[in-house]
Amino acid sequence: MSRGLRADAMARRAEFSARYGAAVSPSLPRQLSRYLLPAVLLALLAAGLWRVDFSPERIWNGLGKLGFILSFMVPPHPGNLLGLFIRSLGETVAIAFLGTLLGAIMALPLGVLAARNVIPSWIFRFSMRRGLDVLRGVDTLIWALIFINVVGLGPFAGILAIMVSDIGSFGKLYSEAIEASDKKPVEGIRAAGGSELHALWYGVLPQVFPVMVSQVLYFFESNTRSATIIGIVGAGGIGLHLADQIRLNEWQTVAFIVLMILVTVGIIDFCSTRFRFALIGKGRLSG
Repeated sequence: MSRGLRADAMARRAEFSARYGAAVSPSLPRQLSRYLLPAVLLALLAAGLWRVDFSPERIWNGLGKLGFILSFMVPPHPGNLLGLFIRSLGETVAIAFLGTLLGAIMALPLGVLAARNVIPSWIFRFSMRRGLDVLRGVDTLIWALIFINVVGLGPFAGILAIMVSDIGSFGKLYSEAIEASDKKPVEGIRAAGGSELHALWYGVLPQVFPVMVSQVLYFFESNTRSATIIGIVGAGGIGLHLADQIRLNEWQTVAFIVLMILVTVGIIDFCSTRFRFALIGKGRLSG
């Protein structure tokens, strides 16, 4: 009986090895690649740490200095500049909102033209995607420096910087969402005699619109933080005051400005989450 069970087990093992041999007993190149990739990543990590002169002592000393600075931030206090900070923070939110909204609107036709299932010409589609890559590849801070020299200091330069950067990002995200849409509604509209424009407007956009809204709301929250940074270089908003207070070593005021920014971002995140779920028809949220 035991010999029969053993023979049956050996036969099953041989059958399993024949069917799944590549997974059970991978080839030598595959085994080497399994260990080579982690080794290469560890070597790159070690080289990077060496290149930036990493040392535990520097981290420990830095933590001590960080704690020293944080002790000066308590309690946060705006001094006599609360009204100025509130107006500047409102300007930062306005920069982020207008830049995100304009970028989202202008990126919609570009995202449609960059979608594979809308534009069959790969040359035109390739050119459109590379153009979006150029806009997205330049950081918002760099765009802010460029537009400050073009239109001057102030929030208008910040709006243009966020808008141009977001056009590249939204265009890519829109095109990917359109390419991932279901083809059946489009085929049904075409079978009913609808044009390509009808198929796009009634078959594709209703599917991807909630995704687009989610992306716009997320970018609005992210751009609120970006608007703070570009304000440091003169593109308007609270960033300039934050940089000034850091240079003056007014750490209590710095802490108050940082708390204002954190509270604002939290409120935007809460409101955008509620709006997004209300738009896509979800039920009441908890928390």
